[in-house]
Amino acid sequence: MARTASLSGFPEWLPEERLVEQHVLDSLRRTFELHGFSSIETRAVETVGQLLRKGEIDKEVYGLSRLQDDEGEEAKGKHDPHALALHFDLTVPFARYVVENAGYLAFPFRRYQIQKVWRGERPQEGRAREFTQADIDVVGDGDLPFRYDVEIALVIAEALGALPIPDFRLRINNRKLAEGFYRGIGLDDTAGVLRSIDKLEKIGPGKVAELLRTELGATDEQAQAALKLAGIRTEDTSFVAQVRSLGVSNELLEEGLDELEQVIEAAVKRAPGKVIADLSIARGLDYYTGTVVETVLVGHEQLGSICSGGRYDALASKGNRKFPGVGLSIGVTRLVSRILSQDLAKASRSVPTAVLVALNADDTWGEAQDVATQLRSRGIATEVAAKAEKFGKQIKFADRRGIPFVWFTDDDGKHQVKDIRSGVQTDADPATWTPSDEDLHVQVTGVSPE
Repeated sequence: MARTASLSGFPEWLPEERLVEQHVLDSLRRTFELHGFSSIETRAVETVGQLLRKGEIDKEVYGLSRLQDDEGEEAKGKHDPHALALHFDLTVPFARYVVENAGYLAFPFRRYQIQKVWRGERPQEGRAREFTQADIDVVGDGDLPFRYDVEIALVIAEALGALPIPDFRLRINNRKLAEGFYRGIGLDDTAGVLRSIDKLEKIGPGKVAELLRTELGATDEQAQAALKLAGIRTEDTSFVAQVRSLGVSNELLEEGLDELEQVIEAAVKRAPGKVIADLSIARGLDYYTGTVVETVLVGHEQLGSICSGGRYDALASKGNRKFPGVGLSIGVTRLVSRILSQDLAKASRSVPTAVLVALNADDTWGEAQDVATQLRSRGIATEVAAKAEKFGKQIKFADRRGIPFVWFTDDDGKHQVKDIRSGVQTDADPATWTPSDEDLHVQVTGVSPE
């Protein structure tokens, strides 16, 4: 990150860094809304039972306890399903939100959500304990056409493509494909195999093969077959032929192949070069049932996935009523930390203010506020100097703050504005003067590598 946080894992940005983060968030909102996603916000806390009902994630959850609680209350809460904890992602709370509000929602329901989440992880670049995620999901009532799996991937490719970040790749797999293959070679604990394969990049194929043999009872042939499948990676639909060449037959495998082929085929056409079929992608959470996605920055793969998610058919339900969904989550804080640490983008100034109205004398503060009001009424961010120091000092103050223009009004009511970067000073009318588009608002632009 750009600075070391005083409390490890809880990043705080300087004003100019926050402007970069806001640019990222605003860009994501625009893209999501252009595709018809509605914004929601869910509460920060859920019950422990709600959070831990899917996936092996209990070690990551921050529980809540009041300071005046008796000693040992916090430890007891870890085993109490009704105790409260901070949400570790936005998908599980969203599933609860859908179930509770199903009578008020129009399905398929398209939502985006940008909020803080908390995880008890070991802090390092790209992994914080408090961070911002930006999610999009589509949820159906009873069924959800597979076409939404394709659409979600394309929306995310467009959203990431609008940010000042390096090139990226959406690495996509399908759990049906993987699970069908494992069953076809005689490995019935498909969840266990997926968890082992999910560790491939961290520990390497040799240790994964050992895990498959020692923990799941796989033979050498079965372990090697699973690794061969995980080794398939293509930028087009040629992965289909490669999988079939492995000689495994299974109905679920064929279904997953067909679904993944549809996603990759559409992406090759509409987001060329941004999506690859990567059959090593597994995703650790148990609630995924079909398409699974992880996204990396090219040349920054060690940062980990900046966007992940997939299809979940059984996370949200109410009696016999099912709400299948598909979604992806962008790790905004992870992205911003890399943008800042690598100087990948810069804000054109450190404050939103475009104009400082200078004071001739302290008793002209009211008139200066009138000028500022006129400028603000036309969307020009404006400050008024606090005291009538020498103009040189007021100009230095503006320069130190990063404000590009200083406004002067003489005793006769004549107005002039000075661009303190170039030194050019011109006559101006507060009712009509407007800076260039580049100076009107803070601009955040990508920095080309040298």
